[in-house]
Amino acid sequence: MLEFHTLDVFTDAPYTGNPLAVVLGADRLTPAQMQTVAREFNLSETIFVMAPRDPAHSARVRIFLPTAEIPFAGHPTLGCAVLLAEMAKGTGDWDTTLTLEEEAGLVPVILSRRGGSTQGRFAAPMIPGRVAGNPDKGLIAKALGLSPDQIGRAGHAPGFYQGGPTFLIVPLADTSALAKASPQLAHWDGLMQAGRVLGAYLHAPGTATNLEARMFAPTAGIFEDPATGAATAILAAQLRDAGLLADGDTTFSLRQGAQMGRPSLLSLRVTARAGAITRVEVGGSAVRISEGRLTPPS
Repeated sequence: MLEFHTLDVFTDAPYTGNPLAVVLGADRLTPAQMQTVAREFNLSETIFVMAPRDPAHSARVRIFLPTAEIPFAGHPTLGCAVLLAEMAKGTGDWDTTLTLEEEAGLVPVILSRRGGSTQGRFAAPMIPGRVAGNPDKGLIAKALGLSPDQIGRAGHAPGFYQGGPTFLIVPLADTSALAKASPQLAHWDGLMQAGRVLGAYLHAPGTATNLEARMFAPTAGIFEDPATGAATAILAAQLRDAGLLADGDTTFSLRQGAQMGRPSLLSLRVTARAGAITRVEVGGSAVRISEGRLTPPS
């Protein structure tokens, strides 16, 4: 039997945020078995925890969508780190740093617990950047059920960006366009380039440093995601292209999941030097919801 826990991530309120399943002691599971378990949980992601290859690190992990493995994802990283830290440190106030070995690379997570709430922030394992190819604005509009004039806004243009997984980052004109957006499956496969792109991450302005966001990935088994840490990290590259990053640290606050009834709050801190991104950190809270044991699939 394998021990598992579920958490809600990028929130400090149970039954909001993005649900996550964490399976401990998964060293003997094959990738096919992990995929079967992830499909059974049927959450946006399930993370499997194993002994680290390097004993100086905290754990080795693998992350699965219901349909496929991905090299890095934000809410599994944060939720898993919160769980492991709370299991090791207990319920008092503490500060700690964990390092997770992910398929995309090493991911350090800085954690702090105060007054019964645990917060953390992780550094993205790679600097995000734009991927070659210009998405067709007309196709984006059709795939999202919007009009072409709702796609993009002053200084912001849609593009494909990579930082582990690849997302189509789509700036929208305003929050009314964001609320209206909905995947149109007849056009979706073409937009996702036959699976090369994981999903579409949409954002609209709240204030200068506060954004509203949504993420759709129906062909990956996630019609809509309440909080997408990896896409939030990758967003840094699109914000750089839009001229919003000065040298030094720039912090953004992002809200996601409201349209699903699962409000989530994420922070994005981007460090830039001479116009180039040197570090990306995504932060938030996580709360534990359930625990139990499961029978490994044969």
